[in-house]
Amino acid sequence: MSFKFPTALAIAIVLIAVPSSGLAQTGDAQSGQAAQSASSPSSATQEAAKMVSAEAVFTTEIDSRKTHPGAEFQAKLLKKVRLENGPELPVGTVLVGKIVSDDTQSAGLAKLALKFTQANLKSGQTVPIRATIVNVYNVPDRVEASQYGTAAVSESWDHQATAIDQIDVISGVDLHSNIASSNSGVFVSTKKNDIKLSKSVGLELAMAPQAATDQASSGGE
Repeated sequence: MSFKFPTALAIAIVLIAVPSSGLAQTGDAQSGQAAQSASSPSSATQEAAKMVSAEAVFTTEIDSRKTHPGAEFQAKLLKKVRLENGPELPVGTVLVGKIVSDDTQSAGLAKLALKFTQANLKSGQTVPIRATIVNVYNVPDRVEASQYGTAAVSESWDHQATAIDQIDVISGVDLHSNIASSNSGVFVSTKKNDIKLSKSVGLELAMAPQAATDQASSGGE
């Protein structure tokens, strides 16, 4: 798999606020930068406020031509996460998800929609989760960057943006996700008929216990 990254391996996150419509603006397709949008106060921004940042890497290789809706995939946490109003998820916690149908109606030759559903702790405890993919990166590059103390390892999500559009995040593949969506994210290719996510693909996630986001969606505290 070929990744394209800007200087110092960082993917810039641009927060674009649209006062009236709250519509997300896409980033420059040539730069490969991520574009994010924060809408006016809504259930989505309430959900975002209750979510915490997490980092994970796929432990299952996913090929859009060989999978189908309902198929399961897994990833593992790279850092400890303390869910707001929820348990602590230690490093190595298994995140379980499934392939779902695209709810973005994005045009493309190939699509791959993912939804994380739960975290499986080593103790046997299962924690229902809601997670949105807010960034994608190449794990070996991130590890190498961290050894030199570069800024590339910093979080890219600002805990306010609710819509993410990463253009050419993987060669020929874009990422579209929205905290208001029931899905975690949709990978779309407009250049080829297949999307492959290998075990070197790292994810930055906005995550919360499922119950917390359900409550926010209904307007509860």
